[in-house]
Amino acid sequence: MILPIGDDQVQGGHRPIFAYSLIAINSLVFLYEFSLSHELVEKFILGYGAIPDEILNGQDYYTLITSMFLHGGWFHIIGNMLFLWVFADNIEAVIGSFNFIIFYLFGGIIASVIHIFFNPYSEIPMVGASGAISAVLGAYLIMFPASRIKVLLIIFFAVFYVPAIFFLGIWIVQNIIAGIGVLNDQAPESSGVAWWAHIGGFAFGVIIGFIIRSFYKNRYRYVSQEEHNV
Repeated sequence: MILPIGDDQVQGGHRPIFAYSLIAINSLVFLYEFSLSHELVEKFILGYGAIPDEILNGQDYYTLITSMFLHGGWFHIIGNMLFLWVFADNIEAVIGSFNFIIFYLFGGIIASVIHIFFNPYSEIPMVGASGAISAVLGAYLIMFPASRIKVLLIIFFAVFYVPAIFFLGIWIVQNIIAGIGVLNDQAPESSGVAWWAHIGGFAFGVIIGFIIRSFYKNRYRYVSQEEHNV
């Protein structure tokens, strides 16, 4: 298993207030979930998770937002927050905090809509920040394709660098393969992963990434990790 643990930084720009605040909010909500009994957790998830069947029947639209702040377990939230910590700050540094939070929330909503499109009758609540984070990854791929991603190969405890275009390219290809695979599955949600939310969020991020790059092309440059640590 390979995990991203760092990247080249943008010099100057806006402070990543929302990028880090989102990590704190998601973590606090998860700790609250963790404190609840099994019955109350189920009620909490059913009340604030995005259920496709209900949304298509005009109910609980607010869950398109609230579902982004819920997670199903420790691995779920740790993985999501790690990706958010590595990839979100550079984007916020370039476009500003207000623009970033609007982009993040819309990315999550678009991801949920794509998931609902492929699972219109599902009564299983969708939870997690991965749709919005996928939008962040898509934008990062376009904005910083040459940025070096510091990754940890857990099985060997080895650390090395790979270009963002390589790391994120493999990530989205894996998701597309999995997403196509579940289309022929009799129980497409059996994996417990909303693959098409990832794909939809990533595609939205790629589109926004091109727009951002055209508007802010002179605002930022890479700072290598060695420069950043000096």
